[in-house]
Amino acid sequence: MATIQASILLFRSASPSTTLTPKVQTHRLSAHQHLMNSFINKLNGQQKFYTMTKTSTGRHRNRSRINSRGNEVEPNIEASEELHSIMNLVADRAEMHKNIGIQRDNWNHLLLTSINGMTVTAATMAALAAISGEGNSLLALKLSSTILYAAATGVLLVMNKIQPSQLAEEQRNASRLFKQLHEQIKSGITLRKPTSNDVKDAMERVLAIDRAYPLPLRGAMLDKFPKAVEPAVWWPKEMRNQKEISGGGGEGRRNGWSEELEEEMREVVGVMKRKDGAEYLRLSKLVLKVNKVLAITGPWLTGLAAVGSALAGTPWIGSWAVVMGVVFGALATVVNTIEHGGQVGMIFEMYRSSAGFFMLMEESIESTLEERAAEERENGEVFETEVALKLGRSLPELKNLAQEFASKLF
Repeated sequence: MATIQASILLFRSASPSTTLTPKVQTHRLSAHQHLMNSFINKLNGQQKFYTMTKTSTGRHRNRSRINSRGNEVEPNIEASEELHSIMNLVADRAEMHKNIGIQRDNWNHLLLTSINGMTVTAATMAALAAISGEGNSLLALKLSSTILYAAATGVLLVMNKIQPSQLAEEQRNASRLFKQLHEQIKSGITLRKPTSNDVKDAMERVLAIDRAYPLPLRGAMLDKFPKAVEPAVWWPKEMRNQKEISGGGGEGRRNGWSEELEEEMREVVGVMKRKDGAEYLRLSKLVLKVNKVLAITGPWLTGLAAVGSALAGTPWIGSWAVVMGVVFGALATVVNTIEHGGQVGMIFEMYRSSAGFFMLMEESIESTLEERAAEERENGEVFETEVALKLGRSLPELKNLAQEFASKLF
């Protein structure tokens, strides 16, 4: 009976709100009492852990800790969910740009083949009209040749305006950049717990790429013949706070950084500004001028050829009308092949994007060096390796490049 009563008292005391148990002065109950005490402590520990977890989860979900520089340092659940949504959108954007790029590349080949086919056929008809004499055959050849030249002129005007080869290059660049952004977001979610600052940064990068290479669904298109040539910009202009004054990263070697490495990076920036970036910008301006001349010359030649075909057989102009219809048609075929077969518009966009790449490298290095403390930067040795690989050089070649630039200055 004493054993039953003690068991009842012990089970009544086994609640999450208390850890006290009645003491029963019976030697036979010691093992049973020890077992019940362990069970009660386990229940209390589980309730305490559940309460702490729930409170912590609510804190992560509702608010985040902010450091002294205004950047969020504590992750939250919404940030991870939003980043996954952005990552899916970025993957969809990359696929859309890829498909549109393939379509526009097909446009370039099909339109060029069609225009050259019409131009060559019209020139052939103009030549036959010169030897066909008078009558219905002459009229039919003249009319057919004139219609084909007029159609080729209209299609060529549209083609020179939109520059399909340049459009295809824009979509290829956008697809590549969105794939890079997708991998960056994916690795960021995998390697660390994201914050709302990561979400904001990802959204800004998506919008920046959209502005640089707009989708045709929005009805926007970049100017193919801009008055002023500028490097392509596909990143947010305010990537980080650049108002901080560089201050003390220099003594000794901290986080892989030293005074020598900082000076080397500044010299590399000087090389890119004065040599690489400036050279690609100069080439893009040159290619743009060539493309403008070709875009104007092609429709003029086909238009004059159409006039010559219409006047073929006219007594007061003689054989010059036939010469216009045949020779200008042949010249138009050559010009169109050089412009669109050689994809001059694509070359312009390639040079413009290359100038933008060096501009991005310059801003990345400068913003990294402007960090107040070396401990807040990316590791110096890793950063130096990344810069060398992006520039297509080894570390010794990068150091030699910086030294040559410094020696030229002095």
